Amino acid sequence: MKRGFSFSLPVTVVISAIAFIYFCTVFIFIDRWFGLMTSPGVMNAVVFTGVAVTCVLNYGFAISTDPGRVPSSFMPDIEDSEVPIHEIKRKGGDLRYCQKCSHFKPPRAHHCRVCKRCVLRMVLLVGSLTNDSQNDEQQSADSFRTAYVICGLLLVPLSVALSVLLGWHIYLILQNKTTIEYHEGVRAMWLAEKGGNVYKHPYDLGSYENLTTVITCNETAPLLFLR
Repeated sequence: MKRGFSFSLPVTVVISAIAFIYFCTVFIFIDRWFGLMTSPGVMNAVVFTGVAVTCVLNYGFAISTDPGRVPSSFMPDIEDSEVPIHEIKRKGGDLRYCQKCSHFKPPRAHHCRVCKRCVLRMVLLVGSLTNDSQNDEQQSADSFRTAYVICGLLLVPLSVALSVLLGWHIYLILQNKTTIEYHEGVRAMWLAEKGGNVYKHPYDLGSYENLTTVITCNETAPLLFLR
């Protein structure tokens, strides 16, 4: 069952930023440096357009792909002695139960307020045309400088934020953790050290195995790049 599309301010801001950066890069920067009718200009425009299309497609997949749902018939095996301790509620010692979905949570599942259901391995942005030529050139230069500044103000924080986000998720993939599991692991590590024990993430299979587990395409784990 696909989710219906509705207005989202963060998505609108991201799409607007991508469109603005693309327009400035192709029709202002590349056009002024090389010219869009020259071979270097066409080559740079084609390459940047390919990168922009790839970004938009991946972002589209990310916001439109159904993350799945927990079957309503799911029931935990209470007699299984290998149930991880972190799959027990922190308070009360009961099995993890979602009050909003009214069913038990399987391992590594958390409730998503956007999807309104539990999700497995959920991972948590006109000028006048009548001026004289000299004044028009001055206004054109000013508008180009304004575009440079605005584009730079968008690109610098976006580049820093995306670089940090990329490094963070590479670390999580190599550890086979979700963002929520990382924060839960910090508390579990503190409790283990307090009790004189050593905590180890139960799903950590080693960097190579973690990487292949996340990106391998099989019946239960679609390709990472399409999620």
